[in-house]
Amino acid sequence: MPNLTDISTIRDLCARYDFALSKGFGQNFIVNPGICPKIVEAAGIDKSWGVIEVGPGVGVLTKELALRANKVVAIEVDQRLPPLLAETLAEFDNVEILLQDVLKVDLAGLIREKFAGMPVAVCANLPYYITSPILMRLLEEKLPIQHITVMVQKEAADRITATPGTRQAGAISYAVDYYAKPRLLFTVQPGSFYPPPKVTSAVIQLQVREQPAVQVENEEGFFRLVRAAFGQRRKTAANSISSGLGLPKAQVAAALEAAGLSPTARPEQLTLEDFCALQKALDAVK
Repeated sequence: MPNLTDISTIRDLCARYDFALSKGFGQNFIVNPGICPKIVEAAGIDKSWGVIEVGPGVGVLTKELALRANKVVAIEVDQRLPPLLAETLAEFDNVEILLQDVLKVDLAGLIREKFAGMPVAVCANLPYYITSPILMRLLEEKLPIQHITVMVQKEAADRITATPGTRQAGAISYAVDYYAKPRLLFTVQPGSFYPPPKVTSAVIQLQVREQPAVQVENEEGFFRLVRAAFGQRRKTAANSISSGLGLPKAQVAAALEAAGLSPTARPEQLTLEDFCALQKALDAVK
């Protein structure tokens, strides 16, 4: 098997398959040999597991997953990569490359068909430009996934893992915490990639909750409220929600007071429970 963390090997593969790295697909391949084993170890993958990988690249993380998992399905959107992956992963019979856009794949159907009877995890070096859409799709569809272990941009990792009600929190923090228990595992420096990105990366893990963190009657309305609250940075929750939902500010202020919250509270000061109470109060004053 070729050494997929060796830059000269990667260059040779790219040359032979006439493959040029695409900035559009956010392709930065891991060349630090210690990173992928560390990611897979943190994910706790063994021969009982089925794993979904997003964006396998040249297969460096895929190889580590295949060595440990029962089955790996790697979803790749770049049509140029399957022939290259057929070479780099030739020794593994438990890897399947699915040439599709992860945002369009029938993930529930894929899990039923490929991983029957197995616990399922997602493990990937995510394309940074679509990190949030991928994570939210995995969570919102309430798939039978136990945990998600992914590498993302450090700035995104900090926001995703921020505790709701703290200064670092944003709309994505609340959405993720609603569905999962997130934690930041470790950071990865730019030199661990080829080509090196301009930012530091981080590996995070989301332990998917069996039940959401709070019970809401209308999830769509709940997250519309959260997004509205964070839609205008540096404004109070009342101003942002009023603008984002097209509601009179007095009505929003009244709902905040009815929920036991200050009309001058900032969005990041509110907890998931606060937003739950605020949604009920808004429904009551409509």
